[in-house]
Amino acid sequence: MKPTDTSNPDYYHKVVDCQWACPAHTNVPEYIRLIANGQFSDAYMLNRKSNVFPAILGRVCDRPCEPACRRRRVDEKPVAICRLKRVAADHRDDITDRLPVAPEQKNGKKIACIGAGCASLTVANDLAPLGYEVVIYEALDKSGGLMRTNIPAFRLPAEVLDEEINYILDMGIDLRLNSPVNSMQELLDEGYDAVFVGSGAPKGKELNLPGREDTDRIHIGIEWLESVAFEHIDSIGEKVLIIGVGNTAMDCCRTSLRLGGKDVKVMARKPRGFFKASDWELEDAEEEHVEIVINHSPKEFVIEDGKLVGMLFDEMEYDINDQGRITDSRVIGEKFFPCDDVILAIGQENAFPWIERDLGIEFDQWDVPVVDAATFQSTREGVFFGGDSAFGPKNIIWAVEHGHQASISIHNHCQGQALTERLPRSMNLNSTKMGIHEWSYSNDYNPAGRRQMQHVDLSERFKKINIEVELGFSLEQVVTEVERCMNCDVQTVFFDKLCIECDACIDICPVDCLTITHSGSEEELRQRLSAPAENPEQDLFVSGDLPQTGRVMIKDEDVCVHCGLCAERCPTGAWDMQQFKINIPYAKDHQ
Repeated sequence: MKPTDTSNPDYYHKVVDCQWACPAHTNVPEYIRLIANGQFSDAYMLNRKSNVFPAILGRVCDRPCEPACRRRRVDEKPVAICRLKRVAADHRDDITDRLPVAPEQKNGKKIACIGAGCASLTVANDLAPLGYEVVIYEALDKSGGLMRTNIPAFRLPAEVLDEEINYILDMGIDLRLNSPVNSMQELLDEGYDAVFVGSGAPKGKELNLPGREDTDRIHIGIEWLESVAFEHIDSIGEKVLIIGVGNTAMDCCRTSLRLGGKDVKVMARKPRGFFKASDWELEDAEEEHVEIVINHSPKEFVIEDGKLVGMLFDEMEYDINDQGRITDSRVIGEKFFPCDDVILAIGQENAFPWIERDLGIEFDQWDVPVVDAATFQSTREGVFFGGDSAFGPKNIIWAVEHGHQASISIHNHCQGQALTERLPRSMNLNSTKMGIHEWSYSNDYNPAGRRQMQHVDLSERFKKINIEVELGFSLEQVVTEVERCMNCDVQTVFFDKLCIECDACIDICPVDCLTITHSGSEEELRQRLSAPAENPEQDLFVSGDLPQTGRVMIKDEDVCVHCGLCAERCPTGAWDMQQFKINIPYAKDHQ
């Protein structure tokens, strides 16, 4: 293998698994250290730089960072990264004087954003400080998009949502509520310099089975949640069936309990291992005594005398292979479930009836716009898409990242530059050494298990629909949880010319991640290390030739716990612990 190119920022970035997995690449280890130091406002602002909505995401993020967390390789439970984000938000001081400010003198360019959700708000957040006039068109009478309409208040309080949205709107954004865009042509005719479509995926999927058109007690999940959020619906029958088992289904079943549902069942077509809902969403629903029924495929809505009385389901059986894939299925029976209401939560789709098809904006065979994955521009110059409207339903943090990248493209477009002219990522490495055996970060392994956030008691949480269930971490929980972070951004940096091949680092390494050996092919090398390196998705570090024997130092980045013992033990300073920081450009950096 060739020596590893550690000058490429992506090499060390990939080792910081949580930050690499986050679509917005939030600097997770650094904000956790700031929380550990009691610097809550600094931690909040560091979060806000990349994810824009720390208090919101600290409650409802889909947490792609946590499955990637290196702590899982030690005790299977990741650091509570998401909930620590909330800690910073809940305990920060007044940070309004640290927020971006729009200049009084505008730059003469005007941008239209369609939809006041997280993607459009991110575009406004990034472009307003550069002097752009941003107009946001919103069909509803409140901003927030699906953050407001699809996430119940018992998970995301309205005051939290309003506060972080207002941080952006207060920069002079022209928010036009109750203003649906009914024609893209008419909007383009108004002379905007660029248009950003952040309208989400507002169409819930249907389930066209016998009986569907014979009752008004069958609801589309996202439309039903919106009606609840705007207080158009305040009750539901006692027996409720939720069809689907994604996160929207979890919000529907828990909301049903708060509107009068007594017997609420989530009906899943497949076994639990195939559920789309996040584990913690399932746990919260089951804590509230929602029953999840697996292996039942909807067959018919049963109507008697014009009234919905229940549903028929095919009972399913599946063959699953060693890779966890379904290879065959069969119907083994039929079962009836009584109900008063059915809520369909089987997915969402884009819907663009207001975009004329003769504007040069191409759509694929699924009626989804053709969007460049790097620039977020459609096939019509100056029209950009982001969030769910670009590539289908994902989550808030993806929409935020889309907004960041689209903002760069919009800025380049308005300034007459190529959309592909984007600043590269760069990095900084700074030694954390403070003494022979002392580092500027906590490198002791803390064996504590993941802290469990306290919830409002079951006897209290159903009294009002907007009682926030999660109470946040206590001070004691925060102190313990921050120490579970393994500081993966503090990298083991190796200087091959200083190595005398004494094996001291290998002897002291607690996880057998180091090997001095002759080089070879990657496949062969992975099998003859101190411990076989069996995760090909994580790189091996390969040094240059060592001066004594010409062998190389190999490090399996997958199992290193960043404890720093190699650097403490090394007699020549060939190893050092250096904090890595990735510098990710935003629109403001392209001025």
